[in-house]
This record gives sequence, C-alpha cells and structure tokens, in this order.
Amino acid sequence: MKNFRLKPMAFLMLSLLLSVFVSCDKLKGQEKVTTDPGLSIEFDKYELENGLNVVLHQDKSDPIVSVAIQYGVGSNREKKGRTGFAHLFEHMLFQESENVPQDQFFKKIQDAGGTLNGGTWQDGTVYYEVVPKNALEMVMWLESDRMGYLINTVTESAFANQQEVVQNEKRQRVDNNPYGHTGWVIDKNLFPDGHPYSWQVIGELEDLQNATVEDVKEFYDKFYGPNNATLVIAGDFDETEARELVEKYFGEIKKRQEVEPLEVQNVSLEETKRLYHEDNFASAPQLNMVWPAVEQYTQDAYALDFLGEILSDGKEAPLYKVLVEEKELTSQPYAFNSADQIAGKFRIMVTANADVDLDSVEAGISEAFRLFEKEGVTERDIERIKAGLETDFYNGISSVLGKSFQLAQYDVFTGDPGYIEQDIENIKAVTKEDVVRVYEKYIKGKPFVLTSFVPKGQIELIAENSEKAEVVEEEITENVATEVAEMEQEVQKTPSKIDRSVQPEMGETPSLNVPEAWTVQLENDLEVYGIEQTELPLVNFSLVIEGGHLLDDLSKNGVANLMTDILMEGTANKTPAELEEEIDLLGANIYMYTTNETIVIRGNTLKRNFNETMDLVQEILLEPRWDEKEFERIKTSTINGIKRNEADPNWIASNVYNKILYGENHPFAYPTLGTVESVEAITIDDLKEYYNKYFSPTVSNFHIVGNVTRDEALASLEGIEENWAPKEVTIPEFEVTNNRDKASLYFVDVPDAKQSVINIGYIALPRTNQDYFPAEVMNYKLGGSFSGNVNLILREEKGYTYGARSGFSGSKIPGTFTASSSVRTNTTGESVGIFRDEIAKYKEGISEEDLEFTKNALIKSNARRFETQGSLLGMLQEMSTYDLDPKYIENEEEIIGAMTLEQHKELAKKYLDESKMAYLVVGDAATQFDQFKEMGFDEVKLLDKKGEEVQLSEVKP
Repeated sequence: MKNFRLKPMAFLMLSLLLSVFVSCDKLKGQEKVTTDPGLSIEFDKYELENGLNVVLHQDKSDPIVSVAIQYGVGSNREKKGRTGFAHLFEHMLFQESENVPQDQFFKKIQDAGGTLNGGTWQDGTVYYEVVPKNALEMVMWLESDRMGYLINTVTESAFANQQEVVQNEKRQRVDNNPYGHTGWVIDKNLFPDGHPYSWQVIGELEDLQNATVEDVKEFYDKFYGPNNATLVIAGDFDETEARELVEKYFGEIKKRQEVEPLEVQNVSLEETKRLYHEDNFASAPQLNMVWPAVEQYTQDAYALDFLGEILSDGKEAPLYKVLVEEKELTSQPYAFNSADQIAGKFRIMVTANADVDLDSVEAGISEAFRLFEKEGVTERDIERIKAGLETDFYNGISSVLGKSFQLAQYDVFTGDPGYIEQDIENIKAVTKEDVVRVYEKYIKGKPFVLTSFVPKGQIELIAENSEKAEVVEEEITENVATEVAEMEQEVQKTPSKIDRSVQPEMGETPSLNVPEAWTVQLENDLEVYGIEQTELPLVNFSLVIEGGHLLDDLSKNGVANLMTDILMEGTANKTPAELEEEIDLLGANIYMYTTNETIVIRGNTLKRNFNETMDLVQEILLEPRWDEKEFERIKTSTINGIKRNEADPNWIASNVYNKILYGENHPFAYPTLGTVESVEAITIDDLKEYYNKYFSPTVSNFHIVGNVTRDEALASLEGIEENWAPKEVTIPEFEVTNNRDKASLYFVDVPDAKQSVINIGYIALPRTNQDYFPAEVMNYKLGGSFSGNVNLILREEKGYTYGARSGFSGSKIPGTFTASSSVRTNTTGESVGIFRDEIAKYKEGISEEDLEFTKNALIKSNARRFETQGSLLGMLQEMSTYDLDPKYIENEEEIIGAMTLEQHKELAKKYLDESKMAYLVVGDAATQFDQFKEMGFDEVKLLDKKGEEVQLSEVKP
C-alpha cells in the first residue's frame, strides 16, 4: 500500500490546447462528456440511496476492468496526536473482512490475474483493482465487504502488525533516506499548529505507536461510509450488469456519519523562518524555500503552476541560467506549485553540488528572481507549457486505471467527474500577465520558510541565521517482540440480504489476444518493430543501441552514461536551448539513458507531431554538437550525483552486491554512472571515440507503437536509413561464473541506520537460457509477488519490513538470483535467518494449491499485459533483444500451464542453494554486526562502502 499524493489534476490529465472543443450534454440521470477531436470520454454518474456516488466509463479496447473507490478522507481529517492514521487505516483494509479471510485480498485478485493497491495522501484515500473483465463481480464483493463488513474483524494482533508495517514504511521512505525529514520541517513551520497540513501523511512515529483499535473503529464509522465515497468502474463491462452488481453489493450498506466539507485554510507568514538539519544520509547540502499559496482549482493556482515551469524548467529558465550556468552551484534547480484541497504552497528546491555553501544558493535564487523580473514571460513560454500538457493529458488516460483515477478525483473534489471541461478552460485562460501577477502577489518580497539540510558535520554550509530544526530521530534498541493476547472468538457477521460468505463465480477468463506486430530490416541493417494502436492520438518509440556500459573502458568507466547526456545537449544546427525548445513546442518527450547493455533513445509524442519529432531524433542521433561547455557541466553534475548516492544505503547495497558477485574485472561490478575518479578522467574525445566506434545500425533496433501505420513509421525513418551508415561492432564478452562454494555474510556499516538493507543471492543464469522463464515461474510463490512466502512472513506475520521480494535478473549475460528487503534495524539478524530458512525450505516443494495460484496469477494476468503503448513497446523490445518468436507469450503460457510439482521442485533445487549465497547487509554495524558470527555462516566480513574488507576496530560503537 502506497503513501502517495496524486498530482494536481491540472497537470495530470487535462491540458488540451485552444483547438480542442469540449461539449457537455446533460441527460436525465447521467452526464456525457465528449472531448474533440480524437478523444471521447463518456461516463454515467448516479447516486445510490445510501449516498454512494457511482461513475461508469466503458472502454472496450481491452478485456479488462478497473475499479477505484476514493474516499473523502486523507491525513487532513486527522487530529493532532493521532497523525498518520488515515494511512495506517488504509493498511488495515487489506487484512481481512467478515467474509474475506486474512491476507486474501491480494491473493484473490492475483489468482484472478489482477493487480490491486491503495494509496493515501493529504486529501484522500483510494483503493483500486485492475482485473480481467470476468472478475468484476468478485471485485464488487471484495470492495463492498471492506466498506460495509470490516470492523468486526479488526483485532489487536492484526492492528499491531500493521502498526509495525507502517512504521517500517516510514523508516524506509523517511528516516533512512537523504533529505527524508524535509517535508516534516517545512510543513511544521509553514502551517500553524493544528492545521490539517502541519503533519505528514506517514505520521509521527510516536502517534503510530500509540494508536488503538478503538481509534480504528471511530475512524471507520466516521469516514468510511458510502456517503463519503465515489466508486468508479472503467473498462470492458456491460452497463446494465454493472449497475445490478453495484446495487447488489453496495446498495444495502448503511449510511454512516455525515462528513462536513473542509473549509479552505490558506495560511500566511508574518516573517521568514530559517531552519537547518544535519542529515545522516546526505552527502550534499540542499536548500528549500517555500511560500504560502492557494488551494487547487483557483485561478491563481493555475498561474502558479505555470510560474514554477517558467522559473526552473529548461535552459532559458532564470534559476537554471543563474544557479547552473553562471554560478555552477547545482545541476538542476526545481520550482513547483502544490495546490491542494484546502491550502497551497510554492516551493523552490535546490540540491547543491558537494561542499557548496547554501548562502550562495540563496543569493543565486534572489538573482534569478531579478532576472525573471527583467525578462518577464513570453507568449512562447505559455505556448510550450500548454503543448506539453496536451501530451500529458493523453498519457494520463492511456490506461483504464488512469481514467478511473481521474474521474474519481474530479468527482470527490468538485462533485463533477466531467470537471475536465472547466479544468481545460482554466488552463487555456492562463496568460503571461497572470504569471507575473501571482509572482508579485505570493513570492516577491514575501516571507517564506527556508530549510538547509547539510551532511552531518558540515554545519558551516547552512544558510545564515538558521535555527536548528527539532527533528525527532528514532533510537536503535534491541528487538522486543510485542505479544498480543488474542482470544479465539467467532467473528460476528453483519446481517446481509445476500450470502456474502461465498465468493462469486468468475466465469471464463478472456483468451490471450496478442496484438499483431510487424518487423522490417532496413538497408542499413536497422531492425524495425512496430504495432499500430489507434485508441489515442499518441506515438511511443525507442531506439535501442546494444553495448552500453559493457563497452566502457574500466579505467574510464562512465563514458556510455555521459554519451546519453551529451547527445541531448544540442545538435550541429541547434544550441542546447534551441533543441530543448523545439521538443517542448511539439509537446514531445525525447530522452536518452544508459543501461548495462544498451543506450536507449526513447520518445513520446502526439500523432500530428510525429514526423517533426522523428526529424529531431534523427538530428540528435546523427548530428552531435559536442558542446564543450555542456560537457563540463554534465561531468560536474554526474560527479556530484555519485557523491550524493554514496550516502544512500540502497545505492551502497546495489554497488557492493554487484562487486561481490561479478568480481573486479567485469563492468557489472561498477555502476553505469562510473566513479568520481573515473568520470574526472573522461574527456570529450573519449565520448567521440565511443560514438564513432560503437554507434551503428547493425547493433540497433527501432520500436514503435501507436497511432501510426507501418508505412508512416518506415517513411519517418528514411533519413536514418539513408544517413546512418552501418559499421561492424563487436560487443565484448566477459567471463561470468558462479564459483561460490560457501555462505558468506558481508556487512557494510552505515552508522545509525534505522533500517538494514538486505541482498541475498548469487550469479544464476541468463535470460537466454531455456530454464530462465521456468525459473521465474518457480520463484513466484517464494518472492515474486505480494503473496510470496518471504513477504507474508517478514511483512504480514512479523511486521519487520514494508516489503520483501526475490527474483531472477538475467539478460544475454548471466544475471543474479536475489532475495531482498529493508528491515527494521533491530530485526536484522532474525530477518536474514528467515530468508535463509525460507529459501532452504522452498526446495522441499510447494503445495498443489500454491502451484495452481502461480499458474492462475501468471496466465490470467496476460489479459492486462497489452493495454498501454508503453507495455507494448516493452514487448517489442523484449522480442528484438532476445530474437523471440512473435508468439513467445503463447509459448510462455504453455510452460506455465504444463509445470508440475516435480518440475517446480527440481528447478528450486537447481537454482536455489542458500549454502552458497552471498548475504549482504547494509546497516548499523555497532549494534548488528557481531550477531552474525554466531549464525552459522562460513565466513563473516566487514566491508567499506566500496566493497573492500575492513577490520571491526574501524567501526566505532
């Protein structure tokens, strides 16, 4: 379950340009909204007698259905002293209800081939499922049972478990993360004591520990009634049947307490507040400046959204010009508006380069403001922002889940799922004069909250006149298991008109329907793969060039990564700023990234701008600018990024784990970013050499999915076919073997870590091995899903973690088997032992029931597999990378369906040997290291953050 906030609707989903016409027809009992051209969003809305709002949206493009229920309750409904309760309660709803046994919500949905989750943010809570269409009635049964038939099952032990899970989520997301406490410091000082936004969604640790079952019951009765919720069904369903199911399962649930609407509570500051914190996990200083603003859907909120983009987005942005180009204080400043239900805030966030004094950053922001005042806002600024918003809108409705989220949020916050009409008008109405006006009204010369987060021991870097923020940090203590006396008693069933104890029949699962793909080899040997999908006026594409990090010289590791940065910094005919603006004005996204084995150019654009976008792709690919100034900037940015990562426990764990398994002489032992030393040694000539030697269509594949025909796609590639000459490229091979013969415990010290990051495994097999996919199937019940054994024990039974997983990661090169988790520090040893025991036990075989669950979850989920253009693009990339048959997914289904218990057991024995695995722990050595000497490992070693062995005497208690 996620602790998250949805982006404001203005930037998530609307944003059609002036050319888009929106009509709204009012019909009896329903509303129909149609946007034109090229897009039709129709919905029916009605209300049950108990106050439940129901919104139905039919979309028969895929045989799936999404159900979302959004309640009008978030952390803004909590009381001081009971913070974090909305999110904690959201977790409780995944436990059990009167007619759904413990831990069965996830299992039943997965067994049907679906996915589910929930989320809480300041202003709301949402639960959702996406399932094959035959499972709609089961979802209605599940969701209605936790809405109306839950509270009698809430026990002390179940509640205590989820208290632990949520506390671990807080440790993982906040306490063990660089800058994790920033939001707490900002909101506590921006909003007055007791304001609904003055605390965090995740809550205070003390409040989470003190919550009681009585709190649960009170919260449920007040906020979880049908009269405080909107139910959205989107996808492939029969409307008459859906209405009948809604009435059958939700109609008899009684109204609960009336929930009064919250009043707007915008705030003001009488004076600027300046605070600092020494951050245990930060390696670079970060400055935030935050001003009070206004609530969502107001004229000023829209204009402030635009102001954030104009101040920081792009090379012509004032913050970028001053802080990045002129003063070289940071690699990327951010400015953004957060308009929420009852208040808003405008924020500038700058993570500075290492050792930068934050006074200079603050002075730079002031200088950028003066530059903004001098240059003002142009019509072109407004035009490019609106262009990007149109593409964002279509991307936001590319899935039935996205549509259901949007309809639900509009309904809860405005009372109208069709508020899109007004939302679009509000965006269209923003002018350059509005942007300047809100800057002067809310920002210029106004008091703000300033935070300086600096690495521990570098207090000299804080902005002057700052006071110490009273951040509460958890102390590491010995683990004491909480014993909760649980009396065996029969659950009191709430009366119902129907027999809710029986799970509804689901009928036949939709058959596999793989979209037809085409493939063509161009004259320059570039392989092209495509799928036409006409639902939305969008096109997604990728050019994958083999090699990537594998082609790095280990003495200058990081060249491949810098390649993907420098190629996006202008072309021979366009400055970096000109290229960026051209992409923005098309409403397109073009970006590049490096992986261990590839360099990828990825793009997303509107159909009408597809050819112009591809012209830019060709120019980026074939006409590099090799801008020396930008090269020095991205080198500095990369080096500072590496330094920041070096304090992150998860980053440390990943790097050390790879080095242990792959050894000193393999590129995979080193991060694609490189090291500080290797990047400092790289010159622009190294990049040119890499480009000239390794960029070739002979080792490249192009993939395209969207509203574009095969002929249109090939026509767009004519320039690349004609001008990109083939050359021979040999991808080097490195020896990869699993020669481990012992169970080794490696420990990396991160003093005062609130969680321990655990990675357990060894080299396994490549994706190209015939056993690879069967091994993935075998792993599913061990740790391949929420219902995996390791997660059910470490999270659901013990409450030691927010999540635990296991899986295989092979490619053309042998990858790893890895079991991993982040656990509460004082449970580290026991958690490692549980992993070891469960891997060993798994080799003894699983039950027939577990095998059937695995088969259902993997086969039935294929109904959801081809919904979005992004998922189809991924399928094409997998086909091209591994030279797979177009029917490879059908072959995978046959492998799953034919697997026997004996085959499953043999695969587990073959690929899971806990006695030869590396056990890596990244955590607090002073309190956790010694215990491992008594746990039966063949060797126990203490390592530094680079993976080199050190002595215990070097770790200070």
